[in-house]
Amino acid sequence: MRTIEKIVPPAAVFIVLLCVCCPSCKKQVSDSEEISQSVKEKIFSLGFSMDHIQKIDDGYLTEGDIVLSQKELDVKPETKFLRIAGNEQYRTYNLLTGLPRTLTISLSSSFPFSYASALEEAIRRYNEEDLQIHFQRASSRADIEIVRGYGSWVAASGLPFGDGTPYRTIKLNPSKIGNGGSTTFFNFLATLMAHEIGHCIGFRHTDYMDHSFSCAGRPVNEGSGNLGAVNIPGTPVTSDNGSWMLACITLNQNRPFNSNDRMALNYLY
Repeated sequence: MRTIEKIVPPAAVFIVLLCVCCPSCKKQVSDSEEISQSVKEKIFSLGFSMDHIQKIDDGYLTEGDIVLSQKELDVKPETKFLRIAGNEQYRTYNLLTGLPRTLTISLSSSFPFSYASALEEAIRRYNEEDLQIHFQRASSRADIEIVRGYGSWVAASGLPFGDGTPYRTIKLNPSKIGNGGSTTFFNFLATLMAHEIGHCIGFRHTDYMDHSFSCAGRPVNEGSGNLGAVNIPGTPVTSDNGSWMLACITLNQNRPFNSNDRMALNYLY
């Protein structure tokens, strides 16, 4: 689960928000300094970074694109942490159940037409892998709904629930992402959507142990906990600079699934 996707205009870097933001508009975002220490500690106990936490209508946004509700924060965390070797493909403890299954995805009509085309490409990328999860478009009442987001972040989604269902909402912020008809923008937007879908079905960021690998700045370890990362056997322990689940992505960059991504997808689904 990447946080691709918080845009830093000067460097043209997006930090993919790992959290899902709900459809409500005009979210009020506050700086991490306004977040209480008890909330920060709860977020850390669930396996997420305490840096740059934002308060939003749905709960708290952490790691750029992951939304944690108050209900999730009140879950009693496990007492032991995982030792993870290197930069591997990571998943959460919660995965989808009832496989094989078809997941429907809807896109709000408020988005430009280019977003619909990019969603079709993101769905194609997953379905081409012949997984036990098949994705298809739906006009409404979908398993995963993509809605318009507002605020200072680019995109946000969340992690699967304990009942084996995917996170229900992906928020995309067109005012930060932009719009365009070029092939370059099309592939970038499809990558961004595929990244957020990845969070919804249980993938955290590939550079989980060190965000500085894909993001500028100092290393940030996401930590591990109740929703913490578990490395996927068979994937490399060396850094994977092409993964679709890296935390950050540059504007107009395309990251289709590479061989390591495919190995991780097929191992889980």
